Amino acid sequence: MTKIKKNLSDSDMFKGWHEQPTFETEIVDDEPVRLPVKSAKKEPAADINSAYFTPELQESVGKAMLELKLNLYKQGIVDYQIKVSCQGNQVILAAVPAKVKTKAAEPSGKQPVRRGSK
Repeated sequence: MTKIKKNLSDSDMFKGWHEQPTFETEIVDDEPVRLPVKSAKKEPAADINSAYFTPELQESVGKAMLELKLNLYKQGIVDYQIKVSCQGNQVILAAVPAKVKTKAAEPSGKQPVRRGSK
């Protein structure tokens, strides 16, 4: 067995090596390559709730939601929820500020006791 030389480039390692043609590597020009034709049939949506959202509709709703988010941020509203309602032939998305959770007052009404410092 021969010693393996180190620090060779890729071209130096493959110098003098020729691959034997096989059915995988041999190019056959007898038949032209035909690309599969994509059918115009749409695949059913994975989720029925998103079946009506075309890519164009998703883009326009996304832009409108981004514009709403920026307007709310300018007003100082960071935490909000989106409420969806349907009125006649309209679907309405309304931003409602999220309720801020506050600590409940002590049930006994007494002040907490401080210990250790005056």
